[in-house]
Amino acid sequence: MFLQKTRLPALIASCPLLPSGFSLTRKTFWLSVAAARRRLSSMDPEEPAEASASRTGPDATGCAEKSPAVDLLPGETVVREGKAAILFPNANEVFYNPVQEFNRDVTCAVVTEFARDLLAQRGVKLVVPGEKEKVVVSLSEEMNEDDVQTEENNGAQEPTLTAMAGEKCEQGIRVLEALAASGLRSVRFALEVPGLQSVTANDFSHKAAALIARNAQYNRVSHLVQASCKDASMLMYEMRGKNERYDVIDVDPYGSPASFLDAAVQAVSEGGLLCITCTDMAVMAGNCGETCYGKYGSVSLKAKYCHEMALRIILHSLDQRASVYQRYIQPLLSISADFYIRVFVRVFTGQATVKNSASKQALVYNCVGCGSFHFQRMGRRIDNGKNMKYCAATGPPVGLECEHCGQRHQLGGPIWAEPIHDLGFVQKVLAAVSGNPSRFGTSKRIAGMLSMVAEELQDVPLYYTVDNLSSIIKSETPPLLQIRSALLHAGYRVSLSHARKNAVKTDAPPAAIWDIMRCWEKTNPVKRERLSPGSPAFNILSTEPSLEACFTIREDANPESRKHHLTRFQLNPQPFWGPKARAKAGGGISSDLQDKRKKCQNKRENKITDSSQLKNFPCKKFKQGTCTHGGDCCYSHDVELKSEEKIDE
Repeated sequence: MFLQKTRLPALIASCPLLPSGFSLTRKTFWLSVAAARRRLSSMDPEEPAEASASRTGPDATGCAEKSPAVDLLPGETVVREGKAAILFPNANEVFYNPVQEFNRDVTCAVVTEFARDLLAQRGVKLVVPGEKEKVVVSLSEEMNEDDVQTEENNGAQEPTLTAMAGEKCEQGIRVLEALAASGLRSVRFALEVPGLQSVTANDFSHKAAALIARNAQYNRVSHLVQASCKDASMLMYEMRGKNERYDVIDVDPYGSPASFLDAAVQAVSEGGLLCITCTDMAVMAGNCGETCYGKYGSVSLKAKYCHEMALRIILHSLDQRASVYQRYIQPLLSISADFYIRVFVRVFTGQATVKNSASKQALVYNCVGCGSFHFQRMGRRIDNGKNMKYCAATGPPVGLECEHCGQRHQLGGPIWAEPIHDLGFVQKVLAAVSGNPSRFGTSKRIAGMLSMVAEELQDVPLYYTVDNLSSIIKSETPPLLQIRSALLHAGYRVSLSHARKNAVKTDAPPAAIWDIMRCWEKTNPVKRERLSPGSPAFNILSTEPSLEACFTIREDANPESRKHHLTRFQLNPQPFWGPKARAKAGGGISSDLQDKRKKCQNKRENKITDSSQLKNFPCKKFKQGTCTHGGDCCYSHDVELKSEEKIDE
């Protein structure tokens, strides 16, 4: 192609090989022309451009032959998510939760960006379907072809290999889904994440392993997805060898992942990615602090910040288990989504860095009256310039009673007190998802959630909630923007939190926060005569504020994610959308959850006052074949008795 001097718009229009999405910046148009030349030279001269582009479609496997079609068995249905079509039995033999599509979409996005960074070091470039390469054009500078050649030579060396989704990459990453169930996540990895060498989809259930193999064949990814039927922990322990470790390990159990963490931190490669899901939020959110300590080595507290504390508890547990093997973690992204949490961390080896582990953990002192919290680091490190000195921490940071309300403190933790996100990595994932919104079904929510994560104060653990602050002093709830503005006017930093609505993360001490609330109460007074002496509200409002709060709304008080009305929190996709019933190992369909609730509700309220009413309830021993009373039994021997046939109160 010979370029003559002509007007720039006409030149762009005459070059159909230039990718779309260019922007007018300092870079030159001639660099884009050079990129188009390289594309043109890579095509077969006998082959039209459309035929060359067709090889990059989702059905192209390159190195693997297409597998034969798989017929549906009786009782099976096809569940479609992303690019995958999963065969799923009607009977509750294999677990599947459609609400977790957001979880799987985020995982595909994170693994893609992780693979992009890792394989770039190996000279492999990822080609993600739907992504458009940006062309940068400058009108203020002119360059000739010689200048373009010089800049190409001086620039970074381009990757020599390309990896596409659905193709096997010999230099790619190895992925393990330890608890795969139907294999949906693994199949989606194979179809949507480029740069994979292999995906091991493991499940202890023989029926699940057989279904994984059928789903891999049905989606024509048998060359990538390998079904495995082993105990997840034993499989990871077997792969602890330095050359056998996985680059990515995904652990998404039904309940707690505590029993798999020790094996996972050993089986992941150097700098590898761990993806952990916890759905035992009742334990991690403070309802069972002693159980949480037994599983994760940390006492959870029942507080407004319990969702972020749950994230920091699992990070603490991972770091503690990794330090046993002279390894440490680097959190990339941590997500709290109501009934579950999801963390993505990289694992490295380094004896010197492991010594910092104690100073990264902290105990939490939480006031039971006003909700103020303080942190006590587990260790201290002092940088002397040439070396690092480690010593025991000093404390406690609080007295016997809270200085604000006079109540006692609860002790929780230890928790991870360092940042829970890698801001640079989060921005990469956000840019990839925002630039290719058609890739995921939940792209809108992913972009909103990641935008909030990017706006969070990374060095400030936990948060307060505006409604709880006003509830403590029995006042009207101030608007969120006014509270944020008051903190900004006072010279403190403030942000929202993706973990909870109306959350306020700030580096302001509790004394400053309560001074602001006292100032708010002066403009919106409460009836002091209704406050009992000695209550938290009475003690807090009895003290005059030491600062004059300004509630004038500032422009920077409203974050961009809120200003643009991004989808930031989970929307209820359907009624009763929480965790589904556990899969039954023996197969067979389990009773509907709502029918079970109707059967079990009001058992204690509808008390039996007449023994003749017992005939309305089935005899459990008769169902088991052990009842010896026959017709004299006070319970009914009608096994088809429904809950609707119970007595009417």
